[in-house]
Amino acid sequence: MLDVATRDELAAELAQAERSREPIAPLTAAYPDIDVVDAYEIQLINIRQRVAEGARVVGHKVGLSSKVMQQMMGVNEPDYGHLLDDMQVFEDVAVPTSRYLLPRVEVEVGFILSADLPGAECTEEDVLAATEALVPSIELIDTRIKDWQIKICDTIADNASSAGFVLGAARVSPADIDVKGIDAKLTRNGELIAEGRSDAVLGNPVTAVAWLSRKVESFGVRLKKGDIVLPGSCTFAVDARAGDEFVADFAGLGAVHLAFE
Repeated sequence: MLDVATRDELAAELAQAERSREPIAPLTAAYPDIDVVDAYEIQLINIRQRVAEGARVVGHKVGLSSKVMQQMMGVNEPDYGHLLDDMQVFEDVAVPTSRYLLPRVEVEVGFILSADLPGAECTEEDVLAATEALVPSIELIDTRIKDWQIKICDTIADNASSAGFVLGAARVSPADIDVKGIDAKLTRNGELIAEGRSDAVLGNPVTAVAWLSRKVESFGVRLKKGDIVLPGSCTFAVDARAGDEFVADFAGLGAVHLAFE
């Protein structure tokens, strides 16, 4: 466990790395005693600062939602980060790669909430009842840690490596689709590079959203009406380079496009 001053110092280092596009060494290398609570508190320090500067929380993302990634990180549950309004990018505007350090994209079935979710007692039934629509989405992830040399506490402190997101136009009620069985394909510059299915996310992305609602309550956070929730990727993350054009196509849910310049 770190003291408050050290948490503040590490939060400031991560924020400066994001502003300057100059990565820093892993937090876990310099502070091997850092724990998950420290990491979430560091994340929240920077989120509160960005909100104080004018940003608005519009949702959350779940990371490490596959068993393979959890085993790689040595953990037995996912992690989460915040989505801010200034992180949203759009299908019709190419994203400058210079804005990021080592950007990657992930293919996700997004949720848009029509009601607040309960906290510690949240169930999958609660999530389905409170979901206005599913939406095709791509999460843009990045790391402020040098060369993606991250452990679990590094990524959590770094807002779960989240950097941006784009939503497609389609909106589909979860009552009208098998949420667990949505096939997804990702192309880069017209070439198929990844395929997956929505049940790669904890067996059911609804499970990930329910976990998230329970988890965030312990840090004084709630999932609210209007929030966007990205529950985790259907495929592995793919590096993004200047000139790349990605299309994520979801069976029964539509497609979403993201270009880089």
